[in-house]
Amino acid sequence: MGFFDGLLGGRAAEFDSGSAASNSIELTKRHQQVSLTKQGAATGNLRINLAWRMRTSDFDGEQRASLFRHPFKALKPPEVLGHGQSMVNVDLDLGALYELTDGSKGVVQPLGGLLGDVNAPPYVKLSGDDRFGSASGETMYVNLDHRDDIKRLLVFVYIYDQTPAFDRTHAIVTLYPSNGPRIEIGLDERHPQARSCAVVMIENVKGELVVRREVKFVYGFQGELDRLYGWGLQWGRGYKTAER
Repeated sequence: MGFFDGLLGGRAAEFDSGSAASNSIELTKRHQQVSLTKQGAATGNLRINLAWRMRTSDFDGEQRASLFRHPFKALKPPEVLGHGQSMVNVDLDLGALYELTDGSKGVVQPLGGLLGDVNAPPYVKLSGDDRFGSASGETMYVNLDHRDDIKRLLVFVYIYDQTPAFDRTHAIVTLYPSNGPRIEIGLDERHPQARSCAVVMIENVKGELVVRREVKFVYGFQGELDRLYGWGLQWGRGYKTAER
């Protein structure tokens, strides 16, 4: 297991409307933000989920070679490549940098067991660490009943050591507000060497709670995201626990 960073110490809303079929809003480069306040969804617990699977293109070469040896396989429906340890060891982690209105700052992440608290500062809680991308993925909760105490919250994803990079996975972060459609941010851009990605910023802008797509890949870890967004925390080396 390798080293990781461990903690030591208003624009107009533009968004894709949710369809009746999916009841979802997809934040894209063109449509980057949505107001939870205007949707009447700025209360209760906001659930944030990270899920991922391997890109099927990684296996296309093997499948084509197999068809030469077994041509009748072309008549079979393609197998669905879902989550699972037996397929490949992929380990994406969900975390969040937070800044409260009282000036306190910090991070919520699996590394170091910094799982937060949903009923006390920082009003953000990580439910656990999913090592192999199970169907439930990883989930974080934000208590929006304390939205006036939250200045900004940067949700990020980083990839664990000795695993494929972001270009080997399909990852999606989904926000489930207490009211209205879910909000989806896909991480499908190809960045083979990237180790971390700032996914979405949740910010209190003059009393309005705004969700803004970021999707900025970096080649370092949390410390580099900190510098990119000017959080001003002190970072050092850290390990992930062997088992939970």
